Amino acid sequence: MIRKHHGFIDKYIGDAIMALFPGKVDDAVQASIEIHQELVKFNQERAENKLLPIKIGIGLHSGTLMLGTIGEEKRMEGTVISDAVNLASRLEGLTKIYGANILLSEEILMALTEPAAYHFRFLGKVRVKGKQAPVHVFEIIDPESDEIRKKKIALKSKFSQAIDAYYQKQFKPALKQFQALLIELPEDTVAHFYSERCEYYLEQGIPDDWDGIEVLTQK
Repeated sequence: MIRKHHGFIDKYIGDAIMALFPGKVDDAVQASIEIHQELVKFNQERAENKLLPIKIGIGLHSGTLMLGTIGEEKRMEGTVISDAVNLASRLEGLTKIYGANILLSEEILMALTEPAAYHFRFLGKVRVKGKQAPVHVFEIIDPESDEIRKKKIALKSKFSQAIDAYYQKQFKPALKQFQALLIELPEDTVAHFYSERCEYYLEQGIPDDWDGIEVLTQK
């Protein structure tokens, strides 16, 4: 899927893959969606063999980078150096917290040539280690199963209202809204995440400097 959409794999990092798409950001988004679609088929085969499903998360970000060879005479390798790469890695790690399939930055969203071709929703603002400016994070809904995708699209407006209430420190109404979303779509892991956040702030209080930004100190 990566080659199909004009990308290439830069390196393997444990169980992770870092891929680069030098053309349009749409290439990266479409490849990510199709990777998840293929994973669904693969997990169906695993289920038939009574094996547990495999889950993956993808983080997407765009920006400038340096690509070349580093090392010394007896150990050389090709790699990239860039804040953009680091942020993409942070977003990938954030998929575990949100329980999302594909997360992308606002930079990716704004650079899409055909944004109407995809369904996405705003999830929140995060601040990564070493950076002051928050990153606006979005979830691509398209890889979900037909049933969950249709429900997330139908509930998108209600979800946005709940997120807005959360960032306005209106935790009681936000909690009710997230709980109502969970009644209609119990599989919405992001709604679960924010419900727990609301309950925490209602019980523990709100820090004076609270701005709603999640701080990521590690991947």
